[in-house]
Amino acid sequence: MGAMARSPESSTDATGQTQAAGSRRASDAKSMVMAAIGALVDDGKAKWNRAATGEIELRLLTGEVFLFGEVSVTRVA
Repeated sequence: MGAMARSPESSTDATGQTQAAGSRRASDAKSMVMAAIGALVDDGKAKWNRAATGEIELRLLTGEVFLFGEVSVTRVA
């Protein structure tokens, strides 16, 4: 018996499912990070505001400054 080839339809569906699962994990991870940052702010250990660029600026009491973009975090100071 020969090996069965995957049909293009099932391949597309599998790729779409993989992308959707990856997107959910990224969304879950982002939510967890934002919740942890919110806890720092609530505890008085950090302050955050929205920068003119639309990014979120986080300032820790220890002096570090971070910019949170849509898909990245950059340490500024």
